[in-house]
Amino acid sequence: MVMPNIAAFIAWGLITAVFFEHGWWPNERFAALIDPMSHVLLPVLIGYTGGRMVHAQRGAVVGAVATMGLVVGSPSPMFFGAMIVGPLAAWALKYVDGLTENRIRSGFEMLVENFSAGIVGAFAALFGALAVGPVMRVFTDALGEGVRFLVQHHLLPFAAVLIEPAKVLFLNNAVNHGVLGPLGIAESSEAGKSVLFMLETNPGPGFGILLAYLLFGPRSLRPSVPAAMAIQFLGGIHEIYFPYVLMKPSMVLAAISGGAAGIVTFMATGAGLVATPSPGSIFAYLAETPRGGYFGVLAGVAVAAGVSFLIGSLLLGVGRLTRDDLSRSEGEL
Repeated sequence: MVMPNIAAFIAWGLITAVFFEHGWWPNERFAALIDPMSHVLLPVLIGYTGGRMVHAQRGAVVGAVATMGLVVGSPSPMFFGAMIVGPLAAWALKYVDGLTENRIRSGFEMLVENFSAGIVGAFAALFGALAVGPVMRVFTDALGEGVRFLVQHHLLPFAAVLIEPAKVLFLNNAVNHGVLGPLGIAESSEAGKSVLFMLETNPGPGFGILLAYLLFGPRSLRPSVPAAMAIQFLGGIHEIYFPYVLMKPSMVLAAISGGAAGIVTFMATGAGLVATPSPGSIFAYLAETPRGGYFGVLAGVAVAAGVSFLIGSLLLGVGRLTRDDLSRSEGEL
């Protein structure tokens, strides 16, 4: 569901990195594209693709309609929810089509097919708005409380176990601005800096994962990685690497390992930022670093990137032939 829509994610990432309020060339008119693309376009594309995989074009249509229910039912981007309701709505339509097949009088096929798809799509959209959306909100709140508990009990490295999976489900802003940001502001007002600003915004884990994909990922996917690396590390748009993790969910272990290693390094070196880096690019990190604190900040980013790259490379299979390589070898034989 994610792979066919990578181009849309890259397009959104480019627009965000360039025209965002803190981007390279801030532009209010163009920045108005950012929220609609992340909250509506991208989830609908995922729901559409998931529905198409289950029941061709008819499934794609009801998958997109069902996803709109999620868009209305939750304030956060519903990528994970779209992966559920898109195929589910298409499966429901496929079941209905099976019941009506060969039972429609000649001349009424188009009428029945259109109305059956419309009815299934409408009920799926209502289900998404009334059920799936609120469940995802509860899930987001639970993650936030879990992160808050770990922070208050000085278990910061273990916070990566909750933060990194939440990030790849596109709940990063909820965790960062809803939980870590306020706590970091309180700490920074007393100590002049806070490590809490760095728990979710560290660009290292995402960069390491993308680097692993560039060197050891499927060959068909590698051409899209360099642009994603620039958008993520330089532009600070972390969302650009989330689809690469979702394509291979075990890669979340690389993100967790890198995030935890970065937090340990930050704590060991006494690193901290004076404010939330927004967006989380390496330039924003340097701009928010207090005088004399660059070593710890850069060390934490580098360690996080190195650990996530190492784990990600192992998960992708260092030294193994990719599927494309195998196909090419078989063709030559």
